[in-house]
Amino acid sequence: MYKNEKPEFDLEQYFTGKTEAWGIFQKRSGEVVKRFYVEIEGKRVGDELVLDERFSYSDGSKQTRIWRLKKNGDKQWSGRADDVKGTAEGEIAGNAFKWQYVLLLPVDGTTYEMHMDDWMYMVDQNTLVNRTKMSKFGIELGEVSIFFRRK
Repeated sequence: MYKNEKPEFDLEQYFTGKTEAWGIFQKRSGEVVKRFYVEIEGKRVGDELVLDERFSYSDGSKQTRIWRLKKNGDKQWSGRADDVKGTAEGEIAGNAFKWQYVLLLPVDGTTYEMHMDDWMYMVDQNTLVNRTKMSKFGIELGEVSIFFRRK
């Protein structure tokens, strides 16, 4: 669908180095319930691209997620993180990257398995937009919107 769109998304090139991101989480109703800022540092370690993500939320809470990504062919990627169940899988087509995984989301002492369906789109060489649909049992519960900017 996006294979002819430019600029072509090079995941490793984009995320190597420092990146900033700003985002929101919206309930199914559209209500914004969380805002956040993320600092990301990406580096090559062996055959992995390691993304160290540091989240700061509007309620004052903090979170760290470390992704370990591997390229599995020309346009295919897989990855793991401590709060992801199993392996995330993704594929690049032109300026877009489709990324799917199950996030282990703690809420009030209970951990929920949330299916995350990410679409990332290159706007230009330094700007990336990410929209994620979050669902459980096939029911959409909300959406995450993130805007990335390379430093």
